[in-house]
Amino acid sequence: MSETPVAEMSFEEAMRELEGVVGQLERGDVALDASIKLYERGAELKARCEAKLKEAEEKVAAITLSADGVPTGLTPVEGA
Repeated sequence: MSETPVAEMSFEEAMRELEGVVGQLERGDVALDASIKLYERGAELKARCEAKLKEAEEKVAAITLSADGVPTGLTPVEGA
């Protein structure tokens, strides 16, 4: 597990570590206490990935296009 706080991770970093956590849990060769910590870390990483994906979706949704399909700017994202 990385020492980097989950809140500071990029999507890619969180996804990479989440894949590692899932792999360790699937192998089943981790002690119960360590499995619980891994599961908790995995839940945090999953939430981080979901939040970063939502941010990206909102940014893409905010791109406005002209009649001929050329990006012309951004519109405010509601709730941002």
